[in-house]
Amino acid sequence: MAMSPDPSSDGNTPENPGSASPDASAVPGASGGDRRGRVRLRRAAVMAVPATLVAAGLAVLTAQGALGVQFAISGMPFTVTATELDGTGFEQFGGLDNMADGSPNAGDTGGQELVVTSAIKNATLTKLCQSVDLGGTNLLITAGRGEHKVEATDLTTDSKDLSGDASFDNIEIGNDASTLTKAGVQGPIGVFSQQADTVHIANLRQTNYATTAGVFKLPGLKLRFSDKAC
Repeated sequence: MAMSPDPSSDGNTPENPGSASPDASAVPGASGGDRRGRVRLRRAAVMAVPATLVAAGLAVLTAQGALGVQFAISGMPFTVTATELDGTGFEQFGGLDNMADGSPNAGDTGGQELVVTSAIKNATLTKLCQSVDLGGTNLLITAGRGEHKVEATDLTTDSKDLSGDASFDNIEIGNDASTLTKAGVQGPIGVFSQQADTVHIANLRQTNYATTAGVFKLPGLKLRFSDKAC
């Protein structure tokens, strides 16, 4: 789960932008191979031109940050939806997630995925749904469909896309990531980021590679296999 393109010595820390520009290894047919070149270009893209996510009137700007999942991702994306997300203490920036060595899901990515990381200090979600495509069937999780909402603290999500109808209070765009204060997370100096006091997203839909939370409360949790996804 839940909720956003958020690394330590395990390999998540991006390279210095001055050394991330494409070299001969990034040119098809050059020595060193195309694969290493593609990985370098993915790292450069984090620092240079991160994806702009457009969500029904919302443009969310992202860039490289220091917070990423502290574990090797499977490389299998999962879908998360919620009718409403409300959060206090919001930060957003980009990052690179790494798969386990030799993962069959690595393809030609070098085992890395460029993600948008969203960090929220405290969040509530209404009618949460999460599904993972297992090939022919889906592992489906639902929660927060009754009187009580899903609650999370210190929530981070690493997403490859995000949509919804969003509004922010006291948003700051273009901060240095090392100065972020709203969610208790700080990125490296010289890196673009954004933060806000509060965030509200209606009709949230994410494709994620990872989620972490300090506390995650799922009232009315149901887990099952289904031919339907979120």
